[in-house]
Amino acid sequence: MAAPDDHLLPDKDCSWKDWLVPIDCREVTLGQALKSAQHIAADPRDIPMIVRLCENPSYEIPGFGFDGAVDLHDHDCIHALLGRGLLSLDEAFVIGFTMGSTNRVSTAQEKLYEWASRYLYPKPYNFSKKDIHVFKDAVRLGFVSDCRPLNQVDFLPWMECTLGEVREQLGIETDLLKAYYRIEARRYPKSKASRRLLPLEAT
Repeated sequence: MAAPDDHLLPDKDCSWKDWLVPIDCREVTLGQALKSAQHIAADPRDIPMIVRLCENPSYEIPGFGFDGAVDLHDHDCIHALLGRGLLSLDEAFVIGFTMGSTNRVSTAQEKLYEWASRYLYPKPYNFSKKDIHVFKDAVRLGFVSDCRPLNQVDFLPWMECTLGEVREQLGIETDLLKAYYRIEARRYPKSKASRRLLPLEAT
């Protein structure tokens, strides 16, 4: 049986620029959300090594890396749970929120990531000034959230659970996210990533 909010899932042939499972989508499963991005999923081998070194714990070098690093599958799960797409601003938010949820990110580590993402990451992975602002907001939002550290979650057992159930079990506060998304949409009215965060409220 189809979930009541199946219509909120992106089209099966959408481009990566249009993919988004909005925060108001609660009744589809986490597995269904990931499946909707299957046709645009990145091949891990295509991701530049500097990005993998910074963001994927499988490539962690002692003394180099950042709290909140997750593998590509878990990163995609967090995109769906936070209601963010795949544009640069979305990436900045997801990475920042994941790092902030650990409650372990120091100011020095945050600044080092900002520098790496701006000046070491190649295009299209590098962050703009606007991306950095959203990243910093997300770090603080993840810090004040009562959710579990997202880098410590094994998402595989949750694939058959609805997004709403997973968010509730992990303590991801949709009200907190939506309050920030309204601010982001007002702050960046010309940004596609920001404008589309709360589609039900825009109708």
